[in-house]
Amino acid sequence: MSDVNATASPLGGLDPIAGAAQHPGVALVAGSAGVIGAHAAAEYARVPSWTVRGAARRAQPDVPWQPLPADLSTPDGAREGLAGARDTTHLVFAAYVERGDERQQIEDNTALLRHTLDALADAPLRHVTLYQGGKAYGAHLPGFRTPARESDPRLLVPNFYYAQEDLLRAEAARRGFGVTMLRPEGVVGYATGNPMNILMVVAVHAAISRELGLPLRFPGSRAAAEALYQVTDAELLARATVWAGSAPAADGEVFNVTNGDQFRWAHAYAAIARHLGMEHDEPQDFSLSSVMPMHAETWGRLVERHGLVPTPYERLVGWAFGDFLFHSGFDNVSSTVKVRRAGFGECLDSVDRFCELLDRLAERGVVPASR
Repeated sequence: MSDVNATASPLGGLDPIAGAAQHPGVALVAGSAGVIGAHAAAEYARVPSWTVRGAARRAQPDVPWQPLPADLSTPDGAREGLAGARDTTHLVFAAYVERGDERQQIEDNTALLRHTLDALADAPLRHVTLYQGGKAYGAHLPGFRTPARESDPRLLVPNFYYAQEDLLRAEAARRGFGVTMLRPEGVVGYATGNPMNILMVVAVHAAISRELGLPLRFPGSRAAAEALYQVTDAELLARATVWAGSAPAADGEVFNVTNGDQFRWAHAYAAIARHLGMEHDEPQDFSLSSVMPMHAETWGRLVERHGLVPTPYERLVGWAFGDFLFHSGFDNVSSTVKVRRAGFGECLDSVDRFCELLDRLAERGVVPASR
């Protein structure tokens, strides 16, 4: 067994920090202002002797890594923005753009990766981590085979994950670096001003319901309330990222990475209501995208009264993202056997973790304290 794999973690499997610390490098996280990227950069920053940089178009104030303003959507923007990162050994690619139809998303997101790799053409790359997701199995379609496994065949429906992976594998074969594709689902975490986050959907919906004296109700279909679902904690995913960058068993592989459990939203919302000291009631199916913008004034009152972080309401939450997840009336379950066998064995109780993160949001002044 390699020395990279020799350090056990009390959480199960390998200790990603210890493994990476044995082989110091220079990590560049593309998309470090997003939920996934910010947590990955922060985790790499904890590894002794590593240099860590984060590239993003948005500002990155008060971060424990070196921020690089970079527009990766053009070759010149990537080349200029990443000029100070040509010593990169480990690229973590978390950049993403949501625009247009599937064809446009394939074109735009593949270009982001291509421009980044071209800008690092002279870098001594040893490993690249790429994130995918449940859309690789059909989570955006009317159901898919569960538990989803990494060996499942690709879909006939085109997807930018496939295009990015093909590009990356071709470049890896040509340039001689390792690659790993990680597939989280429903990432739960927080990054300032990033609305694509189910945690913020739950947190703000609950805060406004409490302010109006209403019970907490799951705001989706009954089928979605009763279906099995899974999420991936952003901090757990970050630890898996550091592990993948240094573990020989991860080279060339695709891994599902989730918290390792499943839950039903109906039960989760009841537990969250109890944690927040709120009444709970039956699910109530409505469009968050249509209804919640009408409560901007209510949120403004909460911000003023509690001295909350003054994030513009329209940038605070991705209500359409909540509508998508809360109206998926089929089981969404991925097998994590493969990643556990490879050495990353960490798991979390998803509902308990939701409650912990809601408390953390209140401590940071993002949402009002529940008590």
